[in-house]
Amino acid sequence: MLCDDIALAPSADQRLAAPRTACPRLEQSLAHFGPNDANQKPAIDGQITDADSALSQAAAILSNARRPLFGGLATDVAGARALYELAAQCGAILDHLHGDTLADSNRALQDRGSFFTTLSEVRSRADLIVVFACEPSRRYPRFFERIESAGRDASVLFVGCDIDKAANTRAEAILPNADPFDTLALWSALVEGGRPIPAAELVALTERIKAAKYTAFIYEPSTLPTQHAALAIEALQRIVKAINRTARAGTLALTGDDGAATVNQTVTWLSGFPLRTRVAYGMPLDHDAHRYRTETLLRRGEIDALLWVSSFAPEPLPASLDENVPAIILAHPAMTVAARKGPTVFIPVATPGIDSGGHLFRVDTSVVAQLIAARDYALPTVASIASRLAQARRPS
Repeated sequence: MLCDDIALAPSADQRLAAPRTACPRLEQSLAHFGPNDANQKPAIDGQITDADSALSQAAAILSNARRPLFGGLATDVAGARALYELAAQCGAILDHLHGDTLADSNRALQDRGSFFTTLSEVRSRADLIVVFACEPSRRYPRFFERIESAGRDASVLFVGCDIDKAANTRAEAILPNADPFDTLALWSALVEGGRPIPAAELVALTERIKAAKYTAFIYEPSTLPTQHAALAIEALQRIVKAINRTARAGTLALTGDDGAATVNQTVTWLSGFPLRTRVAYGMPLDHDAHRYRTETLLRRGEIDALLWVSSFAPEPLPASLDENVPAIILAHPAMTVAARKGPTVFIPVATPGIDSGGHLFRVDTSVVAQLIAARDYALPTVASIASRLAQARRPS
């Protein structure tokens, strides 16, 4: 959510803390950072080395690869831009740590379009907030706090789920145990087709939406049924589209974690396609959300090198990665890779907003937040490493 009211300060043991912000997710994230981060060194096959040697070995791996995967991709705008340039040189496939959720949202957007809203609009305009099949505070603890407005009288109605205890405003719940697809099908029949439905709660809710000044629909793609989440998102967007014929409404998807929205936006600017695209200079772009899924590629043995980027947290390598596939890891200093048997290059990198400045897209995908470094640790950024690798591979 990129909350902009957080003030970080070193604690007594030189760890980072946010004493005036109550957020368990923030607390868990800050626990990964410690005073020894600046002392972490690059490594080749588990052996400490210098930066130049690590970069040289990483460049050699990419030069020998014919079908590399750039995965994880937990980085900022500058990191995504530099990685795209490197990927285009290598003919690499690009996918994110949260690629499955992104692919579902991208597919719904490509097929039907979307009515988006923002945190600011929800806070300032919405007098009715409809939360569909999710518990926002589970992964976004400050969500309700960030959409509250002192002068606004808003109602919150949960559809297909129980009331989130973090909702401080007037809250109700309907159909908490209903199947989300059944709910969407009935609701769509009413709103789109004007047909009578055997769900009085949905009929009453639709009337409330018609009477509201502005309705914000909140959903979390990662909590929807995994097999057909794209269809659920598409159905919800169709309902909102039909509502907008006579009333005002928008949707806010709670997603985009770990730079997912940022990298997806950046890759789309640069290529015209979202993530799960193979890019290569001199060749047509190839986008396939199913074939270029990280887990599918690894399970089928379809890649010969992995560049793993995880700058926000020490996210482990995919468990299905073959030990014999060379891996280049640009990751949080706390990342542990010593146990891996295959060819491995590890380079600790800066975390945007902690060790370096940067820019990230907020959860509502239309606001770019500028980040300022909270400490002065001399860790290289993902962008600088990717640029050096691209330079090392470029013919002289």
